[in-house]
Amino acid sequence: MKKLIVLADWASDSLTCQEIKISVEGFLKDSKYSNISFVSSTPSTIHTSYLINQIVEDIERFGQPLETVIFQNTDPRLHSTQSIEKAAGAPPVIMKLKSGIHLLGPNAGYDFSMIKSRIDELFTYTGVNEKGQFHSRDLYSKLSAYLMDYLEDDLDLEEIGIDNIPDLVGHYIGHIDNYGNIKTTMTTEYFKGKYEYGDIVDLRINQVVKKAKYVPNLFGGIPGELVVYP
Repeated sequence: MKKLIVLADWASDSLTCQEIKISVEGFLKDSKYSNISFVSSTPSTIHTSYLINQIVEDIERFGQPLETVIFQNTDPRLHSTQSIEKAAGAPPVIMKLKSGIHLLGPNAGYDFSMIKSRIDELFTYTGVNEKGQFHSRDLYSKLSAYLMDYLEDDLDLEEIGIDNIPDLVGHYIGHIDNYGNIKTTMTTEYFKGKYEYGDIVDLRINQVVKKAKYVPNLFGGIPGELVVYP
C-alpha cells in the first residue's frame, strides 16, 4: 500500500483531517497499515503549489516516489465570477510525475503550476458527480484510496494535455515559515551576474519597498538586519 500525503487549506482543522482519514481508510482494501499524513496550506493556490513542489523535491531526493500519493485540496472557487451552483469546484485531475509519484486534486488556479515540468501523464476524472461542498470527503477520498491500492487502472480516466495546467509567470511569495522567513519563487539564477555578496538590494512586495543585504546564507548578516539569500 502506498503512503498518502494530504496537503490542503483545511488541514489545520483536526476534525476535517479525521473525517478524511476515516473516509480514505473506508475505501481501502485493508486499512490496517495505512500511512496518512497532513500538511496545512492557505487558500492561496500559489502557496499550495510551492508546498507541493517542495514536498515532491524531498520525495524524489530522499523518499519513495513509486510508493507515494499526494492529494492536494486547495480550491478557493475563483474559477467563476458568478454564484456557483451546488458549490461546484475546479475539475478533478490525476497525474503521474516522471518520477512515479501520483498526485490528485482540483485543478484550481496555480495548484500544480510549479510541478508542471515534472508531469508525465495528466488525466481528468469524470466518474462521479463533481458538484458538492465536500469534494475532499466524497470524491477525493475514494480516488486517493484507489491510488494507494495500485488500482489506478480501474478508474474512469480521460487523458488531457499538460497545457491544461497554467504557467506561473513572475516572482511571488511562496511560503512564510514558522520563523517568519519569506520564501519566494525566485531562484539563484536571478541573482547571478546582477549582485555580489554584500550588495544592497531593493525588495518590493506589493507597494512596500525595503532594502536588504545580499548574503550567502540566512545568517550572513548581523542580528536585526534584513537579508536576502539564494
